Amino acid sequence: MRVVLILALLSTSLSAQSRLGPTDGVAAIRRQRSGVDVRWENKVGRALSELAILATAREHDQPYEWSLHEMEAVAVGLDPAVIDAVRNNKSLTGIGEKEAAIIQLARDIGRHKVGADTYGRALKTFGQSNLVDVVSLMGQYAATATRLSAFNQQMPPGWKQFLPLPFTPPADIHPDSRSRLPVIRTPAPPPAMPPPLYSRGMAPEGTGPAQIARHAGGLASLEASVGRPLIDVAALVAARAHDQQYDWTTTEVAAQKDAVSAATIDAIGNRKPTTGLGEKEAVVIDFGRELFSRHYVSAELYARALRILGERNVVDLVGVFAQHADDDALLTVFEQQLPAGQKPLLPMP
Repeated sequence: MRVVLILALLSTSLSAQSRLGPTDGVAAIRRQRSGVDVRWENKVGRALSELAILATAREHDQPYEWSLHEMEAVAVGLDPAVIDAVRNNKSLTGIGEKEAAIIQLARDIGRHKVGADTYGRALKTFGQSNLVDVVSLMGQYAATATRLSAFNQQMPPGWKQFLPLPFTPPADIHPDSRSRLPVIRTPAPPPAMPPPLYSRGMAPEGTGPAQIARHAGGLASLEASVGRPLIDVAALVAARAHDQQYDWTTTEVAAQKDAVSAATIDAIGNRKPTTGLGEKEAVVIDFGRELFSRHYVSAELYARALRILGERNVVDLVGVFAQHADDDALLTVFEQQLPAGQKPLLPMP
């Protein structure tokens, strides 16, 4: 995420504002965390941490993420009635105050607008630093869900899928990884010390986000391969999908400087067809739109992206989508405002 670079381009001496007070973007928001590991050690406890992950997985219709974390949630004592309310999008009547605050927060994030009542209740329930921890965790798992959905990660044979979604056996996954990416096996280093209780990896061997990450080259590799403008295009697609004004405006400023065409920016911002755009720009836009709107990418579109961009670049561009999904959760919950004098550039209803 290019927060520091982008903010420098805005050249203003006045601090922007958010629900946390003066902040200058997602990095400043993250600095408000409690300082502990937001999943394993945060002060809300393991059951509520797993609930935050489940609620995020539900908003993203992510069956792999949901299924593994439902088992973990049960193991750490989350009430099955709460899990059922999230799974089936039920009313929160009768749900405990803390559990209801987390579920409603995730639902509002999924709608890209966190109401004052939802925010106020969560802040009162958890306090500022703990709330930042919870939202950071939700952002991280929104990013994970983005990666899992892009590569159609399935449960291994014999593992039950617990999320009630329509299912058609996919024809474009590898039998060993159960995803669109082949298994890359690397020896695991010995742990330096015994892991904390319930901190072990949950993903079955050869599957999951760590396996996907083995196919990545990173941002430097991506920029060397496809150029900075295409990375900007992916970032804009994610910001548009989340209706995130701050992310969009700061990224558009950078994209203009990187020579992304006005026609491309207009097509993304106004959700226009990609007809007439370059084939790389068009496939990145189409891929991101389908991924964020359907939480799935069709086999045909995935094959097109693979042909035009190559596997490593697809993995890294999905990483850009994922990072912005993470950032946008924080920016949205805490209502990050633009610096004084900066005109909002994202067309909003």
